[in-house]
Amino acid sequence: MNIYLVGGAVRDRLLGLLVKDRDWLVVGATEAEMLERGFIRADGLFPVFLHPDTKEEYALARRETKTEPGYKGFSVEYGPDVTLEQDLRRRDFTINALVQDEDGEVIDLVGGLEDIEQRRLRHITPAFTEDPVRLLRGARFIARLSKQGFSLAHETFNLMKQMATPEELAALKPERIWQEMIRALNEPEPWRFFETLQRCGALALMLPVLAEAIGGDTSHAEQPASEPILALKRAVAAEAGPLVRFAALFHSLCQGPARTRWLKEVLPMEREYLDLLTQIQGVARFYPLAAQRDAEATLDLLIRGRARQQPERFHRLITSCGVIWPEQSAQAANWLADAGRAMASVSPARLSKEGLQGAELGRVLRERQIAAIAAAAGANE
Repeated sequence: MNIYLVGGAVRDRLLGLLVKDRDWLVVGATEAEMLERGFIRADGLFPVFLHPDTKEEYALARRETKTEPGYKGFSVEYGPDVTLEQDLRRRDFTINALVQDEDGEVIDLVGGLEDIEQRRLRHITPAFTEDPVRLLRGARFIARLSKQGFSLAHETFNLMKQMATPEELAALKPERIWQEMIRALNEPEPWRFFETLQRCGALALMLPVLAEAIGGDTSHAEQPASEPILALKRAVAAEAGPLVRFAALFHSLCQGPARTRWLKEVLPMEREYLDLLTQIQGVARFYPLAAQRDAEATLDLLIRGRARQQPERFHRLITSCGVIWPEQSAQAANWLADAGRAMASVSPARLSKEGLQGAELGRVLRERQIAAIAAAAGANE
């Protein structure tokens, strides 16, 4: 039995990047031997086990043969007769097929070290085309590694273009597209994910509305970036998380409930993503005026954004508005914090003590909160 550190951990160490997860490859072992050593079976389809102490994944070396469409349409063979090279050659990219032995020596059987030196993302064999998820992974790795100087090898990009057909992409489940998209939105340059899919023709088949909005030939530097891509870049510059990045990218495509429902139908997103888009739509007419310190619009923004009840969500909402409408966002966050304190200084409980009730209390509350916000705006000029 030989155990190797494999994949991303080896790649990232060589690139000087933070190693987050470690995966292990076991050559020359059987399932029974793994179980005898206390490993826990972690997958019903593939021979993957969890270490009893570290919980890291250990996979038996395996061969795969394509049997039907989809990323799970493979016949899997594993056992002590499967060699290290056979396992590595079934993987997607050369830089993901580097292994490190127990002495710390890096073993390269597919040319991954040269591709790291050349900053090239290259497939290993033509079998790359057998798994449509690899098209998404190629785009995602460019989003991760473009800052490191990586680009797609021409022959790999040509294979991705061949894969971008309705027949090939029909095997991609919406859940898997969403999973890869969210992972891409967390990468250093997430717009590369969408631009790469646009260039190879896949985005038009998966998200045609977004593809139309991005438009143009994204491979040319002189081609001006579209508003969705510019907004996404602003969200990255603001060090915003994936929720805000998602909202920045899709806001302009979801004007109105019908478009928002369309997005929900094609992407099985978590509720919080849809909620943020809906929130932005709800405050769109107030934010530009509030950013200019209009007292009434500011109050409506604070109320509709539930600034007092849900401060964390409100901060995320304002961050999103700032990257969507950057011309209105200078000092907006500081101003809204001051306005929130001014609003809170006028409470319904205090007005109730004055004998106000019902509709009259609501009317006076609004008037006095607007006056308090206006006073705060005047004090900050």
